[in-house]
Amino acid sequence: MRLAGPLPDATAARWQAITGMRLWTEPVPAGSAAETARRVRNREMRRPLHAGHSLRGVLVAGEGVADLIVVARRDVLDRDDLHRLVAAITTEGPSAPSWPDLSRCDSRPATHAFSAPSWGFGDPRRGRAYGEMVLDLDPQDIADEAAWSAALSAVLARYDSPPEDSGVVLVWTGAEYLPFQAPPAELTFLVGADDDGRCRLTVWHRLRSVSDLAAAQVSRHLIQARRSLSGDGRAPGDAEILDAPERQLILGLGRARRTAPVSSGLIGELFREQAAATPDAVALSDEHSRWTYSELERYANRIAHGLRQRGVADGERVGVCGERTGTLVAAALGVLKAGAVYVPLDPGAPAERLRWSVADAGLRLVVTAEQKPVGELGAELVPVSELDALGEGGEDKPPAAGVSPPDPAYVIYTSGSTGRPKGVLVAHDSVVALLDATREQYRLGPSDVWTFFHSLAFDFSVWEIWGCLLTGGHLVVVPYWVSRSPSDFRALLAEQQVTVVSQTPSAFAQLAEADRTHPTPLPLRLVVLGGETLHPRTVLPWLDRYPGSRCRLVNMFGITETTVHVTEQLVDRGIALEGSRSVGRPLPGWHVRIMDDRGRIAPPGVAGEIWVGGRGVALGYLHRPDLDAQRFVDDPAGDGRLYRSGDRGRLRPDGRLEHLGRIDNQIKLRGFRIELDEIRSVLTECPGVTAAAVTVRRLDPQDTATDRLDAYVVLDGTGTQQVRAHLARLLPEYMMPSAVVEVAALPLTRNGKVALDQLPRAEPTSGPAEPAFGASDGPLTVQLQEVWQQLFGFTVAAGDDFFELGGNSLLAVRMTALMRERGMPPLHPRTLYLNPTITRLADALRTP
Repeated sequence: MRLAGPLPDATAARWQAITGMRLWTEPVPAGSAAETARRVRNREMRRPLHAGHSLRGVLVAGEGVADLIVVARRDVLDRDDLHRLVAAITTEGPSAPSWPDLSRCDSRPATHAFSAPSWGFGDPRRGRAYGEMVLDLDPQDIADEAAWSAALSAVLARYDSPPEDSGVVLVWTGAEYLPFQAPPAELTFLVGADDDGRCRLTVWHRLRSVSDLAAAQVSRHLIQARRSLSGDGRAPGDAEILDAPERQLILGLGRARRTAPVSSGLIGELFREQAAATPDAVALSDEHSRWTYSELERYANRIAHGLRQRGVADGERVGVCGERTGTLVAAALGVLKAGAVYVPLDPGAPAERLRWSVADAGLRLVVTAEQKPVGELGAELVPVSELDALGEGGEDKPPAAGVSPPDPAYVIYTSGSTGRPKGVLVAHDSVVALLDATREQYRLGPSDVWTFFHSLAFDFSVWEIWGCLLTGGHLVVVPYWVSRSPSDFRALLAEQQVTVVSQTPSAFAQLAEADRTHPTPLPLRLVVLGGETLHPRTVLPWLDRYPGSRCRLVNMFGITETTVHVTEQLVDRGIALEGSRSVGRPLPGWHVRIMDDRGRIAPPGVAGEIWVGGRGVALGYLHRPDLDAQRFVDDPAGDGRLYRSGDRGRLRPDGRLEHLGRIDNQIKLRGFRIELDEIRSVLTECPGVTAAAVTVRRLDPQDTATDRLDAYVVLDGTGTQQVRAHLARLLPEYMMPSAVVEVAALPLTRNGKVALDQLPRAEPTSGPAEPAFGASDGPLTVQLQEVWQQLFGFTVAAGDDFFELGGNSLLAVRMTALMRERGMPPLHPRTLYLNPTITRLADALRTP
């Protein structure tokens, strides 16, 4: 505070009377420049308090003026207290205000510990270091504290950060005021004017939580929001934090960094060209048969002519149903050559789902790849052998068809929120675009051997089949029983000298485990992962055995509605050790946007819904115009159509996309928002955990209070107790699984994803060894056991811990009510917390 006139002596006396401390005086030599006084003042404001001291006063005295500097611990004096103390010291006479009570150090609550903002991209290695920047403001930007508070609220809303736990604090003054010597929050703003009248925004940020780039971005958005809200009555939620140039920069951030050729064509015609180029090369093989490119071309042509003989018209949808065989691949190719659209049907799917899909697609014919019946589907079943015979004589060329590259090639049914599958129509050109984007980058060509591992009804098969056959590779069909056995699958890869394989992370974890101790490495040169979230640290053992120079490991994010793959991330040791959730940058021809729930572009680092645009966007849903209107939308930037994925993600400042799980995979448990993928990620980071899954289980279908989290782990060299200890170190109590269950392997669906409904019932193991009955034997022990079993729905032991079984405060209340109904002793919550096992609780209840 700037003092004028002959006040220092009086000020020092009042300081002594109020604080009982000495007021230090720091003289500034006569004639010294103003800059000297400024340096002394800044030094004293930033000099930390001595250990054990809570308050310091310094008078920087010059000619005719003096600066009073008061430094206090935040848990002793807040800003208002500090101003009251200064006013009491500098005001003479009976009108002097009362000063704050300086004896409240122990009564003040502890300073709130903020968590690192999710958008901060800080460096945990920076410890207590913090960055500082000062931005000049226009005088009209100053306004008042309420205006800046509204602007900050608008920014935090766009950053999806609850104000009470955002780690961001704004301090307002009209006078020089340093709110801390070390930042009290992860990001702190000070708005005000200095003693020369310059308007400034001073920014401090803890480097462990907020990078320089993120701090500069949020500061820019705060100023932009303040100007957006100025004078037009706009609500804070409507504030615009991005200006036009920055919006364009963000749009560019979501585009591919590399380029690729752009071509067009029909899948059947492109295969014909490949067959002409390499007629004698092996195209396809299964357990029983082997076809060269020329043989497969002639076989598919006969099937196509046979379909035309059965009346199939251009653009008609034709079902293809059967277990994985070479014949199934030939059938799909034949449908395309006939000018029709293939609709894959998985014979292992529930019969009702198959019948519904057949009816929804309006299928007249379903081509079956084997003689055995697949059940009544509501359409005529036509064996491939019959079509082959009907088309005899037409093997040299396919029938004439009036379809073009923008027309649909296939319809794949995906799960729907209504419980009914929905058909996705994908064009020939979208498949061609996928090959354009990957052919050169991954050196796909005739020397490659691929596996056809997944169901034809899973979109990974599109990448496996056409990625191989349209680049001249050899496609090896993996029988279903081999795909369920990691050791047999590994043997097949070795026997067939496979170079390119596609897997979901869950299936790949089992393959990697089967390969880990084998003396001879596999000949793989490219592994493509996708279909579900990859937790990178789980692939470290694989990278030890197969470094990037030997085998490229690529994690891809994709969606059926955007033609299999959208982004690519090379996974090396750096990415794996970082534990990054990055799925990389878009493929050439694709682009991504992160949008908030109002359809506005999210800033880099801020989570939102992933919208995908570009050459891979599907034609739409079959017979679902209402759903098309919701999910396939016109790009506000005028760049074609975008698909709203329903996936949550964020763009990193370097343009890489982080996939944060499904928006609908977020649950609410006892009032807390929980991402199941976050718990799974922590599980997979635990040493000795090779695979993990997390589910929510409701003990009482009618009561959400009985919801609990169950974890399943595949272990190598560790136990579930060590896993629980690892979780306890990293997760808050409300995110702790009630049970950690070891399984030999995670059950997989036919598409290679974790089959959550096939996991065993999770019943926590018993607690520390205590006699089931003994010293505590008696009616009360039996009654408690019955109450607990009624609460949890499974058998409990005398040593089980109530909270480790999944107990919580709501179940404790229910337990108290059940005990009261049975005439048992009253239960105080504290008693349960101190005695969480049946034996200990029974003893405590018996003790007066």
